Amino acid sequence: MAPRHEEIAQELRRAIDSEEYPVGALLPPETALAAHYGVSRGTVRQAVTALTAEGLIGSRQGARRVVLAGRRGQSFAELRSFARWARSMGREASGRVISSEYRPAGAQHALRLRLQPGARVLHVLRLRGLDGEPVLLERTVYAGWIAPAVERVPADAPSVTQALFEDTGLVLAHGEHLIDAVAAGARDAELLDVRRTSPLLRVRRTTTTREGRPVECSEDRYRSDAVGFSVHTSLHHNTLARRTGPGLG
Repeated sequence: MAPRHEEIAQELRRAIDSEEYPVGALLPPETALAAHYGVSRGTVRQAVTALTAEGLIGSRQGARRVVLAGRRGQSFAELRSFARWARSMGREASGRVISSEYRPAGAQHALRLRLQPGARVLHVLRLRGLDGEPVLLERTVYAGWIAPAVERVPADAPSVTQALFEDTGLVLAHGEHLIDAVAAGARDAELLDVRRTSPLLRVRRTTTTREGRPVECSEDRYRSDAVGFSVHTSLHHNTLARRTGPGLG
């Protein structure tokens, strides 16, 4: 029989999967969970520590724990959490900022972020890797109100989502995505270590808070030999999930 804290962690995972606790929701206090499961607070703390390590929940000093993501394959909106997805497969995510600069928002970025054209926004180009292998280029434009917090994120942080939550309490709750394919240009090819004109999977997304306030819009380009997407459909669910491609075993 599994230890009690592992059983509780699994029950909490199922509750998160079923959206009993959706992204952005607060978990009950430790005292309430301990009473519900008939265990000590220490046992509950062991369970939630495991979920925190998996990137499913986060906490700030003196605050209740917040659901940051569902488990692997639960929702396409979770593609923003590259580091959490990597951890779910036992892989190590890495990140490196290539460039970061403020620019006036063009018409498209202003529309997606609900800003006035010309408003100051932060453009960040970030290279992401799996086990040291480059697999993804993120070109992200952040609204001015969150940009100072983004600048405080370490350049090599594996999870920007987690770092922003720990700094500001921000939860990225909703995302809209568009997937297509593009050919690698000279710079993309160099950074991703592929041939020029190689096919890349492109995901364009806009992410908002629980209240619907736009935080970022991004264009992510994946090496097609390293990452792919799969779709599971049924009468009740249509789940789009990210998976590793043959290039990375």
